[in-house]
Amino acid sequence: MPEIVLTAGPVAYDDTGGDGPVVVLLHGLVHDNTVWRKVTADLRADHRVIAPTLPYGAHRRPMTVPLSPDVVIDLIAEFLDRLELRDVTLVESDCGRAQTVAVRHPERLARLALISCEAFDNYPPGLPGKMIAVACRLPGAIPLLVRTLGLKPLRRLPVGFGALTKRPVPDEIVDGWLRPLRTDPLIRRDFRAYNTHVRKDELVEAARGLKDFDRPALVVWAAEDLMMPREHGRRLSELLPKGRLVEIEDSRTLIAEDQPERLAAVLREFIATT
Repeated sequence: MPEIVLTAGPVAYDDTGGDGPVVVLLHGLVHDNTVWRKVTADLRADHRVIAPTLPYGAHRRPMTVPLSPDVVIDLIAEFLDRLELRDVTLVESDCGRAQTVAVRHPERLARLALISCEAFDNYPPGLPGKMIAVACRLPGAIPLLVRTLGLKPLRRLPVGFGALTKRPVPDEIVDGWLRPLRTDPLIRRDFRAYNTHVRKDELVEAARGLKDFDRPALVVWAAEDLMMPREHGRRLSELLPKGRLVEIEDSRTLIAEDQPERLAAVLREFIATT
């Protein structure tokens, strides 16, 4: 997997190459770009799909500056610049940083797709989000949290990955997500710094700015989401000037895991017709 060294540190990414429309896929906390593996496999035939592993706890190499959401927002913008990507369809799932990227750094974006993600005042989202927030503030709690999530009999509980998907994520994928936090204290340092520097008003500010985002926007929401309120999907689609909403049945937050074929089809249609 190629890697690019940015101001905040090294970022590994998957790039399918090709001359098709550019799609950049952003994941959420304690995931890496493998959360998009099925969507990437579907889209790669006629799109250039790029999926970075962001410094959200499953990254393999530590960052070189203290992390915060604002640092990650600048990192994403720099990533697009350094790869000289243009007319990008920026897609986010779970975390809400792409909303602020679209407001502060829209110059390389052609479209925005928000997939069951944090929005407005929904932070930390759900029980898992609240557990992460607490763990990042208590000495020694992150290793305990990771050990708990690593126990296979507990992975489907609502306090863990069971809140994010209706169907089990393969163990080898989850093990890959958890390994850096389990084994590297510098990755735990990054994770703690990011989560303890979240500004509660960031996504509220982003929502105000999205009212001026004049490019096509798609909001895709899981009908059975336990983490992201269903009405947030409607609100986001209504405040975006060129926004529209698609709800996907039989899925929780990680639609890329629960309904990847349906999600890929919705993204393909959105890109082709806007």
